[in-house]
Amino acid sequence: MLIRVGYEITFDSPAPVPMVLLLYLHPSRETTVRKAERLMLQPSLPVSEYFDAFGNRCGRIYAPSGRIVISNDAIVEDNGLPDPQRRDAIQHAVQNLPNETLLYLLASRYCEVDSELKDFAWAQFGGSEPGWARVQAICDFVHGLLRFDYNQARATRTALEGFRERVGVCRDFMHLAITLCRCMNIPARYCTGYLGDIGVPPAPSPMDFSAWFEAFLGGQWHVFDARHNVPRIGRILMASGRDAADTALTTTFGYNQLVSFKVWTDEVF
Repeated sequence: MLIRVGYEITFDSPAPVPMVLLLYLHPSRETTVRKAERLMLQPSLPVSEYFDAFGNRCGRIYAPSGRIVISNDAIVEDNGLPDPQRRDAIQHAVQNLPNETLLYLLASRYCEVDSELKDFAWAQFGGSEPGWARVQAICDFVHGLLRFDYNQARATRTALEGFRERVGVCRDFMHLAITLCRCMNIPARYCTGYLGDIGVPPAPSPMDFSAWFEAFLGGQWHVFDARHNVPRIGRILMASGRDAADTALTTTFGYNQLVSFKVWTDEVF
């Protein structure tokens, strides 16, 4: 299966402003790219690229005052299968976890492991079967607890606030699920990227970037999605990290205003 992905994002700034962009495909998708992506800026600007501490491909620009349009377009090959289900994947004892996964057990900006959620998690999920079943139980709980509402989106909402308010967007579903996993000593990391309406009825709302998370079970990372809570086709990763603070697709060091935002993720026939 071939999937065309891309975006066009327009900002307006009253003064020149530095920006960091995580608007590339994740390096793990490099071997699946069939039409190379090309980050384009109007007006044309130099882009300095680097890889951050989480292995995400990043770009730095110094945007001039006025309007700037950032766009990209690529074609990626996908196996066309739903997210793999490894229901026999085990939960590792903390002392047996690889060193590089330990970071994903700790509290982070939006995931307050060191809060009332820890006691709640053990009371709610302590009796569940460790491993895949436990992570799925967490997804089922979060999926049932939170109500999805774009109009209730808030960039500062944490996992604990989402738990209390019981509403949010995809990032809020993932932050709460990630936090509950970490409370149960399961490494979990936040992911962002493309997820089109492939194999499901088209959503009436405009296409957006999506969030999901990965849990470390059975010696590898596995995809989970507490918002949709069903295996999906065509997830294309852009960035991963501890939470949304590590994976912001644009970070501006100054003031700018989002003028327009368009994302596409379409199967190529």
